[in-house]
Amino acid sequence: MTIKEIQEEIIDEFSMFEDWMERYEYIIELGKSLPLISESFKLDENLIVGCQSKVWLYSEFKNDTIKFTADSDAILTKGIVAILLRVFNNQKPSAILEADLYFIDEIGLKEHLSPTRANGLVSMIKQIKLYALAFQSKLS
Repeated sequence: MTIKEIQEEIIDEFSMFEDWMERYEYIIELGKSLPLISESFKLDENLIVGCQSKVWLYSEFKNDTIKFTADSDAILTKGIVAILLRVFNNQKPSAILEADLYFIDEIGLKEHLSPTRANGLVSMIKQIKLYALAFQSKLS
């Protein structure tokens, strides 16, 4: 599935909810479904700088795609990470780097987050793209 197709799927899912309390609950549920990250990846070097809560992001390059695993110590943040991993997991570095993340504005995510969580969201995306850039440069 392409990044664009996944974004469309997320937009469709969020359109089913009447208000933001329901959307927050859904985001939290998504976080609960995030596969557990190995404790060996919960290292300071995998912490995302710029997040108010702790967010660990680990990546590996397999079969021309990037596989991400992540976790957070905050339930809402864990849900946000789960959404981002759904979009970016198992994608080629070039697709990640070229991705236009319009779904964030479409579902109103950024405007309904506190300023610190919105900054954290930007930091998560930035870190994912930095991993993609690093793997892409190894291909060149």
